Amino acid sequence: MTIAVTAATGHLGSLVVSSLLDRVPAAEIVAVVRDRDKAQPFADRGVDVRVADYTDADSFDSALAGVDRLLLISGTDFGDRRAQHAGIIDAAAHNGVSLVAYTSAPAADTSTLPVAPDHLATEQYLAQSGIDHVLLRNGWYHENYLPTLETARQTGSVLTSAGDGRVSSAARADLAEAAAVVLTTDEPVKPVYELGGDVAWSQAELASTIGDVLGSPVSVAQVQPEEQAAILAGAGVPPFWADFAVSTDASIRDGELEVPGNELSTLIGRPTTPLAETLRAAV
Repeated sequence: MTIAVTAATGHLGSLVVSSLLDRVPAAEIVAVVRDRDKAQPFADRGVDVRVADYTDADSFDSALAGVDRLLLISGTDFGDRRAQHAGIIDAAAHNGVSLVAYTSAPAADTSTLPVAPDHLATEQYLAQSGIDHVLLRNGWYHENYLPTLETARQTGSVLTSAGDGRVSSAARADLAEAAAVVLTTDEPVKPVYELGGDVAWSQAELASTIGDVLGSPVSVAQVQPEEQAAILAGAGVPPFWADFAVSTDASIRDGELEVPGNELSTLIGRPTTPLAETLRAAV
């Protein structure tokens, strides 16, 4: 069996490849990358490194030759990734890939998260592709809050309009391990996994955790969405990312990032990594 991972030198992809190396021989792993040099550490361990670019669908026709299972990690070009994902899925179908796992977002079919439309479009494209597929609906990463930690270090507060909404964030490494488990198991897999950390936290708990990590008090600045947008604009945050933050907080306020159940810890066979542990490691 040959398992390919796209964006294999990215934050998530590199962790997936490392986790796969703990489970299967290196010769069974294909790391699909844009820059071969960045993948040299994997090549040194015997991983088959192939070059392809999300912006060039034709490049995936050769990159996916002989691949049995594929992890399609969602791209980061927000304006173009629907078409990019579709091109990769077409290449997978052309090469006879038997299973595609895709990193989606929590409850992508009902979510108002700003990232949800692209994920839902990809899920729908997979559904009509005829390829067996698994949706790994990854919750928010702990690592998404490293910029929040740095801002809190400077200001002593966490700016939010999320109210009492809770977030079931998880360490990126835990979600990578879950993907590796799904890609390597011989057991039947579910069509959809809603993946989040064992503990859902509020903004007040986030501030308390950051304060513990920094060793200094951190408060919560709960504001209205309009005020949050104005504060971010005044701090020089580009309009796209200011809107993204405000929209995400609205989704948190509505409970859309609180992932029910314990599918992530069940997949990896252990409790998920606490938020404080990831933040402390970064500090």
